[in-house]
Amino acid sequence: MVLVKERMATCSSATLHDRLQQVRIGIWQLELLAQKYQPLLTNDLAINDFEADVQGRMDCVDNTSNTSTYLHILRDIGALEGWSVSSPKVRNRFDLTAVHWTAVLIDTESEDAWSIDSWFRPNGHLPMVMPLRSWSREKKGWESPYAQLNPTPYSVYELCTSAGPETLTLQE
Repeated sequence: MVLVKERMATCSSATLHDRLQQVRIGIWQLELLAQKYQPLLTNDLAINDFEADVQGRMDCVDNTSNTSTYLHILRDIGALEGWSVSSPKVRNRFDLTAVHWTAVLIDTESEDAWSIDSWFRPNGHLPMVMPLRSWSREKKGWESPYAQLNPTPYSVYELCTSAGPETLTLQE
C-alpha cells in the first residue's frame, strides 16, 4: 500500500486534473496487485468484445464492484483526500444491450460526482474518469473534452500537470 500511495503522489498538484490522475493511478496499481494474486484477471480485456469464452472475463458490474472496492481501500489507507466514495450508479437500467454500471467518487469541495469506469480498459490499466452527469448521458471518456483526462501515457509522469513543463487543463 505504501508503493500505491507513492505512485499516486507522482501527481502532487492540487488541481482537479492531478487529483483525478491520482485516483486513476491508484485503481491501476490495485488492479495490478489483484492480478498478481488472481492471475485470471489478466484475461479481462476491455469491453468484453474479444473474450466471450475466456475464464476471468468480467462485465461492467464486476468491474464496478472491483473498482468500488479499490476506492474504499484507497479511502481507508488515506489516499483519497478530498474525495468520498459513493454507491455505484447505473444508466439504461432496463435496456439489456445498453445497461452499464460505474463506480462513483464525490469531490468533497465541489460536491461534483465523478464516474470511475474501469470496464473500457483491460484489467491493470488506467480507468476512464468523467463527470457522472456526462457518463449518464453516454459521453465517451476517450472523446473530447474528456480524452485529456484519460490518456494512455508511456510514463506515469505524463499524467500529471505538476510533473512536466507542459500543463494540461480540464475542458468542461
